[in-house]
Amino acid sequence: MMNKILVVLFTFVISGTFAQQQAVKTRVIITSDGEIDDECSMVRCLLYANEWDIEGIVTSSSQYHWRGHKWAGDDWMNPYLDAYEKVYPNLIKHDKGYPTPQYLRERTVLGNVKTEGEMDEVTAGSQLIVKELLDKSDSRPVWLQAWGGTNTIARALKTIEQEHPERMEEVAAKMRLYLIWEQDSTYQSYIRPHWGKYKILTINSDQFEAIAYRWKDTQPKEIHRFFEGAWMKENILNNHGPLCSLYKAHTKSDKGFAEGDFRSEGDSPAFMHTIVTGLRNLENPDWGGWGGRYIKVRENTWYDPVPEKGYIYPTGRWYGSNGWGRMSSKRGATAETDSNHRAYFKPIWRWSEAFQNDFAARADWCVKPYEEANHAPVLKLRGDLDRKAEPNDKVKLNAKKTKDPDDDKLSYRWWQYVEADSYQGGVSISNANSKKASFTVPSDIKKGETLHIICEVKDNGTPQLTRYQRIVLTAE
Repeated sequence: MMNKILVVLFTFVISGTFAQQQAVKTRVIITSDGEIDDECSMVRCLLYANEWDIEGIVTSSSQYHWRGHKWAGDDWMNPYLDAYEKVYPNLIKHDKGYPTPQYLRERTVLGNVKTEGEMDEVTAGSQLIVKELLDKSDSRPVWLQAWGGTNTIARALKTIEQEHPERMEEVAAKMRLYLIWEQDSTYQSYIRPHWGKYKILTINSDQFEAIAYRWKDTQPKEIHRFFEGAWMKENILNNHGPLCSLYKAHTKSDKGFAEGDFRSEGDSPAFMHTIVTGLRNLENPDWGGWGGRYIKVRENTWYDPVPEKGYIYPTGRWYGSNGWGRMSSKRGATAETDSNHRAYFKPIWRWSEAFQNDFAARADWCVKPYEEANHAPVLKLRGDLDRKAEPNDKVKLNAKKTKDPDDDKLSYRWWQYVEADSYQGGVSISNANSKKASFTVPSDIKKGETLHIICEVKDNGTPQLTRYQRIVLTAE
């Protein structure tokens, strides 16, 4: 086990004149209330289990689900682990990094589930979290994902506060939180008052609704085809093995939906944020990636950017009763009728085609040999990913060393991620659809302002896969 790994989850090693990305696996602990969209998210999550070190899968409760109230059962994960075991022999043909079924079973436990927000009982789930956070043999950050309530996480932190108060600062430095709303009160009633002084990086997402139950209203119509029944049946639901067959898409009796339509994966952004695609979003929540883009609102807590001038974020919970996106939906806004609604969810839906095609490729990995499936390009840029330049300097961009593991033909697009910039203006990129491109640093850029330039590479395989690299330029 590596004892000293930088908090930043990528190490960039200069070899000659090339910056090569050395991926260090992210540690994750999932807590979930087992809702039907958690089950859909879990199918996708297991297909990406090779991307992380999964330290735990913990069943918890929420304001919507607890034991005895719309409860999926204490053992709801078992069918998904059984199905994963059946496809595992084929998955490792594509990547030896997939954890064994036994490894996942040993780390799938029950947390605090008796009622909404219950955090008094010490449970197997809370103890698992305690163990991982106190483990001194591995200094890598741990992303704690709350697909439901935060109560099991809160119980774990309370145990650490009671039994190891001298280690709270150390533990907090290791933690990262990604919340799908605050689905119980324990973040506000316990975690924030007792641990807030340590400024734990916390993302609280309302953007998740871009791929949740209201996806038809939150995504532009031109993207819907990647979520409709025809696409889902061909790419996920049919002929892709026992794990994908568990995916609970819409049935023909569901009002407003066709058979096979995508139902909801409201929790997927929590782990999509940790999939390494080259966007470097783990370095800063406001850089943006498949799991959304967030801005710092208070302390070290990051919320969804609200496209409404003068908007004041609530001081307490950010959840279904006051999240801007949910309130906009309740007013009847859609991506087609309201530009603010469309903009609010764009940080996730802008990647929909890419992450749905990626999902489809992973589904193929369940049943196809390596040579018949598609695998993502490996994008390499010449030069540093973090650069400095002065106004009017010419910046050269070069992705010549990019390769594709399947020898597919590659297409290139360089573009400015304006929402992530601190510079309030645009740049013109010459030869933006070539391996080599360039741009001139704006003459009016101020010292310290940043430009985010994305190199996006797609292969011509089936399904078409996309990867990225981000250059962050700071003006001198």
